[in-house]
Amino acid sequence: MRPRRLQDFEGAWAFTREVVEADGRRATVTGRAVWRCDGAGLAYTETGEMRIAGHAPMQVERRYSWDSDLAVSFEDGRFFHHVPPEGGETAHWCDPDQYDGAYDFGNWPEFTVTWRVRGPRKDYRMVTRYRPEGE
Repeated sequence: MRPRRLQDFEGAWAFTREVVEADGRRATVTGRAVWRCDGAGLAYTETGEMRIAGHAPMQVERRYSWDSDLAVSFEDGRFFHHVPPEGGETAHWCDPDQYDGAYDFGNWPEFTVTWRVRGPRKDYRMVTRYRPEGE
């Protein structure tokens, strides 16, 4: 498998996400992620519907910027993390919480991103599975 490049992500992807809190509570998100050229890199926009047992579905949205070196930044320009081109681990410290991530490109063009988040107020595991839209 060759290392991933920024261009590999460009386009529309379907995704599913499962968030499992340490106490067992679960949330699921289904939606669409689009990586679109914005001149300096790719603009990432994610829209979807979150479902939590006992609650009405909620609409969710996230935006990030991806640079040519696979550096991911929040919408406001703050650095988030680097995507490892061959897959593997990454991390982000967001005081007071630690985000430990892993990218798995072993079934490309489908891929998985897993985040384990721990801190004084957060304790969950989030797994997002992407596949090219229409496949």
